[in-house]
Amino acid sequence: MHRLTSAIVASVLLVPLLAAAPAQAAPARQIDYTGFRGHGDFAMGSHPGLRITAGRLALRDGVDSGAWTSPWVTPGFALTRLVASWTAVTRGDSRIRVEVRGRSGETTSTWDTLALWAQDDRYFHRTTRSGQDDDLGSVNVDTWVVPGGVTAYQLRVTLTRAAGQAKSPAVAEVGAMASLLPDSSTVRTSRPGVARGIVLDVPRYSQMIHRGEYPQYGGGGEAWCSPTSTSMVLGYYGALPQPKDYAWVKKAYADPWVAHAARMTYDYEYEGTGNWPFNTAYAAGLAGHAFVTRLPSLRPAERFIKAGIPLVASIAFGPGELDGAPISSTDGHLVVIVGFTKTGDVVVNDPAAATDAGVRRTYDRAQFENAWVPKSGGTVYVIRDDAHPLPPNPRWD
Repeated sequence: MHRLTSAIVASVLLVPLLAAAPAQAAPARQIDYTGFRGHGDFAMGSHPGLRITAGRLALRDGVDSGAWTSPWVTPGFALTRLVASWTAVTRGDSRIRVEVRGRSGETTSTWDTLALWAQDDRYFHRTTRSGQDDDLGSVNVDTWVVPGGVTAYQLRVTLTRAAGQAKSPAVAEVGAMASLLPDSSTVRTSRPGVARGIVLDVPRYSQMIHRGEYPQYGGGGEAWCSPTSTSMVLGYYGALPQPKDYAWVKKAYADPWVAHAARMTYDYEYEGTGNWPFNTAYAAGLAGHAFVTRLPSLRPAERFIKAGIPLVASIAFGPGELDGAPISSTDGHLVVIVGFTKTGDVVVNDPAAATDAGVRRTYDRAQFENAWVPKSGGTVYVIRDDAHPLPPNPRWD
């Protein structure tokens, strides 16, 4: 295991990509992302029924189900929230199950299911299972909620295929963000950093031009902020799906890849397209890498922008709390951080704009940070391709 504090690193080894803030920070925002990728990482866990080939987990010949269990991960604090992420392909009639269990003192919890997932909906409807509140934790859509006291966790990924099918699902990466955050409604505005004056050329897509389209996927385009934001980042990398993939979309509809993303991220229990890891899993299958984590401020976000990596951020705000926003308030919304002005204000692509042309917005740094950090814990989707490695060791000041 390799762990760095107050840093983001790129490694094929078991790596907490985001670790706890320094102890003297007030209030402390403790965040840890640990990811497993490649033969060395996967070999650290148990994997009956599976083989590790080309750095990926896959089923052994003649086996229709097998599971990989991670070693115990200790983030260094008593976590209260955990969100898992994965990069996988599900060929033919196959799927994966992602589970977590925790340890508190001498007590080990049962396994809780975080996701039952497949890339498309031809054979299986991807879903979550909210509830499961029998012991140390419970599941709220995509988040494992722990009252407190859990200091270690394990992940388990089960690969399954239809009986007699030769094609196997394959898992290239799996990880989890664990956090312990202060109960505060506001944060102190961070100082502008290394990305002042940098704005990435991310294409602009409006969710609102899809209003009324395909209401079976979460109510239609007006609810598609997450897949629309995800699509903007994929467009930036030139990694949108191929026309044959969205050929099912009506020819009259603009930006058909957004409707496709909504369908491919739809959670059939939650009945929405805003499931965070379902969006990153969809994006990872196209761009190559994606995960969900949290950031304590815009300072580390600037490091990503400087590295050429836009971030999808989860925000919420009331009337008058985010000047210039195309909607007056929201309990939960996704936007893309694409850059910063020379004075440090935040440049975003906000999919709630009425048209594609109106998507680019500039938000006051303090207002944006308070709509993001205390509201979602600073949640972001980190989506990237091989040409954009993670920024090296950015400080969290």
